[in-house]
Amino acid sequence: MSSTSSVRSSGDFLADRRYEYARGAFDERDFAAAADLARQVLELAPDFAAAHAMLGRSLAELGAREEAVEALHRALALEPEDALGVRLDLARLGAVAPDEAITDGYVRALFDDYAPKFDRHLTGSLAYRGPALIAEALRRTRSRQIRDFRFGLTFDLGCGTGLMAQEIAGLCAGIVGVDLSPRMLEKAERTKLYDALHEGELVAFLSGRETYEADLVVAADVFVYMAALDGVFRQAHRVLKPEGLFAFTVQAHEGDGYILGDDARYAHSEPYLRRLADSLGFTPIVFERASTREDRGVPVPGFLVVLQR
Repeated sequence: MSSTSSVRSSGDFLADRRYEYARGAFDERDFAAAADLARQVLELAPDFAAAHAMLGRSLAELGAREEAVEALHRALALEPEDALGVRLDLARLGAVAPDEAITDGYVRALFDDYAPKFDRHLTGSLAYRGPALIAEALRRTRSRQIRDFRFGLTFDLGCGTGLMAQEIAGLCAGIVGVDLSPRMLEKAERTKLYDALHEGELVAFLSGRETYEADLVVAADVFVYMAALDGVFRQAHRVLKPEGLFAFTVQAHEGDGYILGDDARYAHSEPYLRRLADSLGFTPIVFERASTREDRGVPVPGFLVVLQR
């Protein structure tokens, strides 16, 4: 089950303190105690969404599915943007479709919380190297095409703190980034590598750009928070100039289509990605297995892809 990130106060000091006890019990896997404490919180603050989420998650761990679903739906009704990520729990319980498990509100809250430690945690604890892999694949692509390793206008989708821009800095005529998280964008701004930064959802961002505007579109470890990729592929194809490149990483699914994994990320299959690329007229230049990060010291399977318009 998902863990609750930092939450707003219930407005009641005693309820907030009891909620912290509940969270501690949950983290220690004492789910019965966590559920009991969450109920105590709700007696004091009936509309505290985080406590409903805690109750639902605890009950789910205890095998009380129907009660868990009811509590989680109550949390979602109180916090419809789902900063708490309860849709992920509901999806695991079969109460919402996997496609609907991850919302923009959840991703925004997740990365706003993550922003202060993002770079250190990714490159240290998770051995993250998505941007470096993409940059190296682009270098190979240009070498194979006997073309200079330089690009015109570049769109960095889900730019985060600017790790991708750091890998391709000086190689692009200009870089424009988009991300859902304002706190991540604040860090990206400090790199001074972007011509412009936009807060928002990436398909909507691309939809507002001109046709044939970009030479390169990159998305490092971004599609793990998206189920269907039809919209972003279609818009990337539209904004790219003829022979422009679309480079990205995904987590790998060995079946067909895509799935929501136990790690609360989407994984996409090779047949799904190839069908989507082919339907739009993209030509695969690089399509290979690669791992962008580790999970508890084990490489997470993925694909590294460069498509040409």
